[in-house]
Amino acid sequence: MKKIYVGNLPWSTTDEALGNLFEPFGQVLSARVITDRETGRSRGFGFVEMAEEADALNAISAVNGSSVEGRALRVNEAQERAPRGGGGSYRGGGGQRDRY
Repeated sequence: MKKIYVGNLPWSTTDEALGNLFEPFGQVLSARVITDRETGRSRGFGFVEMAEEADALNAISAVNGSSVEGRALRVNEAQERAPRGGGGSYRGGGGQRDRY
């Protein structure tokens, strides 16, 4: 399985339309346009998961730079997001005081 990042999507792009864009290249396991939590509007990017890595790499080459509704898509392999820190803000220093 291979995850693909698709950026610069038209605001009107749906999950289904995103998946359809990649289906000619192989089996699409999932396609999701990322939306704003508060407004529900597209954030202009999404992710596609394809069953076969070779198919995904072909799709990346073919779709990257292609125009959809006048927008040139940016397509590449998705990068794992760095884990977010848990709990409050971190200021460093370890939080311990010297004791005398």
